[in-house]
Amino acid sequence: MPEREIYLLSPRLLSPETIAVAFAKTSRSPESFREIAAELSDEKSAQFHEKWVVGYGHASVAEHAVLHLAFENVSRVAIETIESNRLASYTEKSTRYQKWGPDDFTIPPELEGHPLRDEFIATVRLLFSTYAESLEPTKNLIVERTPRRENESDEAYDRRIRSQYVDRCRFLLPAAANANVGMTANARVIEMTIRKMLSHPLEEVRQIGEKMKEVSKAETPTLVKYADANEYVVETIKEFNSKRGKAESGQSGWCSLIDYDKDGEKKILAAALYRFDEIPYADSLKYVKSLKKKEREQLAASLLGKLGKYDIPLRELEYSTYTFDLVMDQGAYAEFKRHRMMTQTPQRLTTRLGYTTPLLITEAGFGSKYEAAMEAADKMYEKLHTFNPDVAQYIVPNGFNRRVLAQFNLREAFAFCQLRTAANAHFSIRRVAQKVHEDISRVHPLLSKYMKLREETWQSVEENYFSKI
Repeated sequence: MPEREIYLLSPRLLSPETIAVAFAKTSRSPESFREIAAELSDEKSAQFHEKWVVGYGHASVAEHAVLHLAFENVSRVAIETIESNRLASYTEKSTRYQKWGPDDFTIPPELEGHPLRDEFIATVRLLFSTYAESLEPTKNLIVERTPRRENESDEAYDRRIRSQYVDRCRFLLPAAANANVGMTANARVIEMTIRKMLSHPLEEVRQIGEKMKEVSKAETPTLVKYADANEYVVETIKEFNSKRGKAESGQSGWCSLIDYDKDGEKKILAAALYRFDEIPYADSLKYVKSLKKKEREQLAASLLGKLGKYDIPLRELEYSTYTFDLVMDQGAYAEFKRHRMMTQTPQRLTTRLGYTTPLLITEAGFGSKYEAAMEAADKMYEKLHTFNPDVAQYIVPNGFNRRVLAQFNLREAFAFCQLRTAANAHFSIRRVAQKVHEDISRVHPLLSKYMKLREETWQSVEENYFSKI
């Protein structure tokens, strides 16, 4: 019998495109991966990709070519497009632990030579100076309330308290603020990202897309060279922009469960039985529906009762979905968007949904300056909105509210609610996660009760951390 082998095709020795070809050829070649790779060159790999990936559309081959891209000094607005791909990994400069300097922002290229450019810069500088000024008084208040531990160094103490005041002050930072983000993705995702960016209405995003294509071609010259703007995306954006404001708007809550599967719990239990039995799903579901409440509770306990703190529930929890219409501050959305197993539709950044004020800002005696800066941003937003609603996003601070539609299954709800209600999660996203959990528990109490959350409510988060929402 052949001996089992598991080994790496090292990216230090082989190019990403060559590794992709080595894996692709195994479908029709009896040779080992090492033997296949030894016969390849960059030129032969390029020819393979031209024929099979480009010519015949076997795009999955490109998924074996993985790149690590570094983006530096790009705006938060642009980062949202970079990070909007589900099948990629990102690490971003954190506004909770790092401080921003007075020049760490992007001026939208669309404002070059425009009468509003100087006023935009002045408003951004006001936001940044107010942010810088707020750091000391909020830090002093945290120091008063957070005793130093025995033998704790200055560095360790500062590291421990930093997020407690920096993440309040970050509400002032506008979407023009720069950040760095690292992205790991395969060439298929990178090509789709480039197409998306080149089709974007903002010039900065298109510029980043061009540069992303240029640097990616250095490693995967064949797999991304045909990435270009997508006419369908460009034209669809134009069409829907022309329809803005035609639907009437009514009042709604900040967290609305607008749709869910009423038989979701039964479907999940039926799917679990189906997995371990030999009967059709229809029979499994019929059986679950015939059970008494106590019997379904026992079945739920079998499915989720042994879950540990760090365990992931079985995949069958994906058979029940929930749709939420949410309003949260932009800082919370920055955490929310990381949950890419959801389907999310965020609206543009705006100041028209109002802003939140952290309680610590008010307690530090900084409330009036905070409000003055937010009002200045609001006025600048309206001027920019008249010129270009997309460009107007750059001036919107983290503290302003944003609307997002989100659909996800119960398995993802477990991940989101448990992670984002943890003690080290930002209070803005804890509020959202607690309310989402409350709403799911109301409609599906049988399974949601196995979520492991802290003893906290969204109401207590509002009371303890916000002056205004």
